[in-house]
Amino acid sequence: MPTPSMEDHIEIITSLIEQKGYARVSDIAEALSVLPSSVTKMVQKLDKDGYLIYERYRGLVLTPKGEKLGKRLVRRHDLLEQFLRLIGVEEGRIYEDVEGIEHHLSWDAIDRITDLVHVLEKSPDVLDRLQELKAEQENEE
Repeated sequence: MPTPSMEDHIEIITSLIEQKGYARVSDIAEALSVLPSSVTKMVQKLDKDGYLIYERYRGLVLTPKGEKLGKRLVRRHDLLEQFLRLIGVEEGRIYEDVEGIEHHLSWDAIDRITDLVHVLEKSPDVLDRLQELKAEQENEE
């Protein structure tokens, strides 16, 4: 079972590969706001655990195990952003909130949020009511 830090690295690596076609230690370090030496240590651990293949000075490649997990982690992150956006969380807070909660939810909870997002998307009246409630709360403050 990967740790939250391992998940963050795999998620960023997957996103970088999807965006650029590759992921370098320096890109990962920049995305996570950590030192390249910390990324190198984590990448070596992820290599040892079978999530990727890392060759010093040559880069890294996700294994099928790492690719599967990475795609799942990216979907989880995107889903939580979508959910928070749907329920009216301020755009500037969404990324920070997702980072704060994504590692603390079970995959069962993620599946239920997926179901809820589908229901909300098909029920604009519910979304309108959520916006009304938010406006009422803001007026009370």
